[in-house]
Amino acid sequence: MSFVSPTVVLVHGAFADAASWLGVIDELQRAGVPVVAVANPLRGLAADAAYVTSRIAQIGGPVVLVGHSYGGAVITVAGTARNVVGLVYVAACAPEEGESLGALQDRFAPPALADHLESWTYPAGGGAAATEVSVAPEAFGEVVAADVSPSVARVLAATQRPLAASVFTEVPGAAAWRTKPSWVLVAGADRAVNPEVVRFAAERAGARTVELDGASHAVAVSRPAAVAELIREAVGAVT
Repeated sequence: MSFVSPTVVLVHGAFADAASWLGVIDELQRAGVPVVAVANPLRGLAADAAYVTSRIAQIGGPVVLVGHSYGGAVITVAGTARNVVGLVYVAACAPEEGESLGALQDRFAPPALADHLESWTYPAGGGAAATEVSVAPEAFGEVVAADVSPSVARVLAATQRPLAASVFTEVPGAAAWRTKPSWVLVAGADRAVNPEVVRFAAERAGARTVELDGASHAVAVSRPAAVAELIREAVGAVT
């Protein structure tokens, strides 16, 4: 009997890009795991999930979807694709069908991030303007990447990609974790997403959960080996 190793598809979250997975990609490639990091548009939950789904559909064979932060909401919807065989949430949100990110996060105390967001506008078509948010650069290191070197944190702050504010009220039309096996990594010192939100969602999903004490929200940057280890566990379980 032959087995097809799933392709790992990495979906970054808000205030980041696909390069945030560099260390994780290196770990997975050295272990012989096929991996692709997609560019999450960050323009709206339905639109972002549709984009990721389109990428998944063009990958031959099974897929393990991995989402960081807001990317967790994206894989929750996109994970309903037929060839997705597992979900990995890294310091990520996993909403229920019909539950907005705002509603999920409001179950618990707001994280420090809430006090350090900046708002911007961008053209949304038809002459209309929409709102996006980013993290104040001077607070980025403390709030998002406290366990990353200051020089790297400054680069991450300067290269961050804003998130459309509409994602906090948009309601997901599906929850893939209800029918797909899931794994969750909790960053114990996360100040961007309250760890209680991640723990709650993990328990609700019946996920296999790993917690890293002292890890910041930028855990994929600061602890890529630990993140890759959990992903490899998921790949092994579904292969």
